Amino acid sequence: MEQIVAANVDNLIIVSSCQQPKFNNRTIDRFIVAAECSHINSIIVINKIDLDSGKQCTEWSELYRAIGYKVIETCVPQNIGIDKLKKLLAGSINLFWGTSGVGKSSLLNLMYPGLSLKTGVISKATSKGKHTTVTSLMKKVDDKTFVIDTPGIREIDPYGIRKEDVGHYFKEFSDFIGGCKFNTCTHHHEPGCAVIDAVEKKIINSGRYQSYLNIIETVEEDINF
Repeated sequence: MEQIVAANVDNLIIVSSCQQPKFNNRTIDRFIVAAECSHINSIIVINKIDLDSGKQCTEWSELYRAIGYKVIETCVPQNIGIDKLKKLLAGSINLFWGTSGVGKSSLLNLMYPGLSLKTGVISKATSKGKHTTVTSLMKKVDDKTFVIDTPGIREIDPYGIRKEDVGHYFKEFSDFIGGCKFNTCTHHHEPGCAVIDAVEKKIINSGRYQSYLNIIETVEEDINF
């Protein structure tokens, strides 16, 4: 997976939305793996919580918090969660990542009005965001705080890691990996896999495990290590 190397980033701010575009935990999980393999702290922002009528996003917030991640729920029009997020960014270099339309630039504009970043709308044809940020620039927003707004990402694919390493970037696997029969276990089909056993016993969330399976399917096979 491509490593995050921009300006010695302290925090990867993974921005998603409840709707418009629709919440996608598998995209979040790919961003998390990118951060974990680059040894960067992840902060998950679930934006547009005013659209979470079914409380689906609330359930995911609770899951990610239980795993050990900081999760901030936000709403720009109602100014929800903005101060909490701003405090977490203080004194750090923060890279904002997310798919188009989730509200990265809107969040940054509300926290730091002087940025005046361009914001866009959701396409009626595709229900996806339209690109408004076209380059990644680091902005100094106070004496010790920097933010980097990035263009919306459609997809993110693993690169540079082996299948048997991906499980180490899923925090909830850590208590079980040592119990697998094989030390090169990919936690996919091998007999005696403690991770699969934990999924079947509902100790590990099945949605997160499916994200894991999707990622290992796209790991490059031709990388020389």
